[in-house]
Amino acid sequence: MDFTLRPATVDDAEAIAIMHVQSWRESYARLLPPEFFAEQEAALPNRIERYRASIAAGQPRMIAHDPDGGLVGIAAAGPGRDPDSPCDLELFMLYTLERIHGRGVGQALVDALLGNDAAYLWVLDDNPRAQAFYRRNGFVPDGKRQLCDPSWHSLPEHRMVRPAVEP
Repeated sequence: MDFTLRPATVDDAEAIAIMHVQSWRESYARLLPPEFFAEQEAALPNRIERYRASIAAGQPRMIAHDPDGGLVGIAAAGPGRDPDSPCDLELFMLYTLERIHGRGVGQALVDALLGNDAAYLWVLDDNPRAQAFYRRNGFVPDGKRQLCDPSWHSLPEHRMVRPAVEP
């Protein structure tokens, strides 16, 4: 699949927010009730403003577009937020639309944001597709587990870590 990657700008905030919620619906519809997605869609104006503010503040986000200019992937990384961070870099999010799964967009986003650096992330326990992708990228569970916040119905998740990758 042909696609283009670039850093997100403030002008991308609305498209990012809409695509983010769409990818949640595609990825988590079997795990979360319809009300969850209705709440997320109702909160889109707030999410758009949060994205604008975070992008304006310099928090890196990469986006991927298909040949028609449609947004098909988003990812963000930055300094680790965990008090016991296993390394300095955290992959905060990586989402691609279902229609482009397996076409290299997710890999390109990971490569662009993480390079060869050591990194960690959190992934839902019941997300085998994402876990397989991360394992292919050298991530392994480190034994740290937690529950998502109640707005996410306290779904269980675990942390995965990868060492720096040899170039």
